[in-house]
Amino acid sequence: MTAHLLTELTIFILAVFVGFEVISKVPTTLHTPLMSATNAIHGIVLVGALLIAGASDQPLNNIVAFVLVVLASLNVFGGYTVTERMLQMFRPKAPAKPPADGAR
Repeated sequence: MTAHLLTELTIFILAVFVGFEVISKVPTTLHTPLMSATNAIHGIVLVGALLIAGASDQPLNNIVAFVLVVLASLNVFGGYTVTERMLQMFRPKAPAKPPADGAR
C-alpha cells in the first residue's frame, strides 16, 4: 500500500466515525433542516456525476457514470420526498367537518 492511499483511507475511516457520531446526536427538531441541507449536498454529487459522465470516453466509464447518475438522482429525489413527508407532519390539520343534519 502506498503512503498516499493509506492517508486517504485513514481520512475516510475517520470521516465515517465522525459523521456517525454527529448524525446520531441530532435532535429530532433539527432532522428536517438537516435533511434539506443533505439534499443540497446530494445535488452537488449529482452535478459531479454528470460532469464525469460527460468527460468519459471509454465504454466502461460511460456505464459506471450512468449508474452514478441514476443512484445520485434516486438519492436526491428520495431525500426530497422524505423531507416533504416530514414537513407534512408539522402542518396544521384541517378542522373536522360537523356531522350532517340527518346523521345522529
